[in-house]
Amino acid sequence: MLDIKKIRENPEEVKKALLKRNYKVDFNVLLELDEERKKLITEVEELKAQRNKASKDVGQIKRDGGDASHLFDEMKKASDKIKELDIKAAEVDNKVKEFVEALPNLPDDDVVAGGKENNQVVKTFGKKPEFGFEAKNHVDLATNLKLIDYERGVKLGGNGFWLYSGMGAQIEWALLNYFVSEHIKDGYEFILPPHMLNYECGYGAGQFPKFEEDVFRLQGDRFMFMLPTAETALINLYRDEILSGEELPKRLFAYTPCYRREAGSYRANERGMIRGHQFNKVEMFAFTKPEESDALQKELIDKACRLVEGLGLHYQLTKLAAGDVSASMASTYDIEIWMPSMNEYKEVSSVSNARDYQARRAALRFKRKGEKKTELMHTLNGSGLATSRLLPAILEQNQQADGSVIVPEVLRKYIGIDIIK
Repeated sequence: MLDIKKIRENPEEVKKALLKRNYKVDFNVLLELDEERKKLITEVEELKAQRNKASKDVGQIKRDGGDASHLFDEMKKASDKIKELDIKAAEVDNKVKEFVEALPNLPDDDVVAGGKENNQVVKTFGKKPEFGFEAKNHVDLATNLKLIDYERGVKLGGNGFWLYSGMGAQIEWALLNYFVSEHIKDGYEFILPPHMLNYECGYGAGQFPKFEEDVFRLQGDRFMFMLPTAETALINLYRDEILSGEELPKRLFAYTPCYRREAGSYRANERGMIRGHQFNKVEMFAFTKPEESDALQKELIDKACRLVEGLGLHYQLTKLAAGDVSASMASTYDIEIWMPSMNEYKEVSSVSNARDYQARRAALRFKRKGEKKTELMHTLNGSGLATSRLLPAILEQNQQADGSVIVPEVLRKYIGIDIIK
């Protein structure tokens, strides 16, 4: 959530920054509501002061043996007016809150304006594989090698689900083991969070109320939903808490399946595992002081890149333009892996810096040593990594003329073979 003080003091500057996202906003209504709220608060405080004075006068009059009935009438009128103004102030405050919480984050100054057409490739690893034979797509490879059972996946869950079997399940688990071991080696704390979350988690992550319809909601008396990414859980670990500055930065990672509705139609070339309602992901997350967040974002980017490079896969690192950065984030870098059959790159990791946007919603604060005042933390997240596009890329980039697939070296210790055939 944006700081209303910043909007109040520099509305044109904020408006200009949001235009980089192609997001147009008129702050006149918000500023008028904000001014009305301040006037109501001032009026309530004045009435309370009058009521307090009248209360003191009543005591003095009684001690002097006088009649204070007229002051009781004044106090009642003041109390009734205060209640009326409090209700009105709460209504105005709610309108201000709804306006501000709907605003996306401000993109960083160095993030270019526009949509995905302005995304910038900043790094490339390896080369596109060249085949001296007719290459297959990952669906045919996975089916022929009995790694994925698409038909039974649909039978069990419907469209957008698949089933790992045999060596396919082993490779999937090997990928997760590889990611987990690397993050532990780097000193990150391993978290296994709940898969069912409450409404406050979606709000704190900046996903609710705008994207409530994008999650799988559970039936029941209260709002509960299946987590769409571990980020939604991790951001809320210290919600409404104050940490000491010495505890920061906190470097975490979590493994979870991710559950997503993925509303809308699928493109013809997005069959198989490219888009689905459930997939596995290891998520990196960090809480930090503001002055450390840039360095930490670079750390997360480097970690995600290193994981893909360890698999020997060709990819590109892309800095997203403002219009392609998700609403809660100020800056995002995507690691995009090459899919030969699709003749395009597909994102397998997004590493983002939310600055203090999520922290303001989730009341994530810290206090520096020797200071009384609290500050908002910065939060960062990054996939490290998602598997649903990695396995297809491994199959397609490492396929051989006889239909077999070479296993990346870092995974061989987990599954005990070099070639899947």
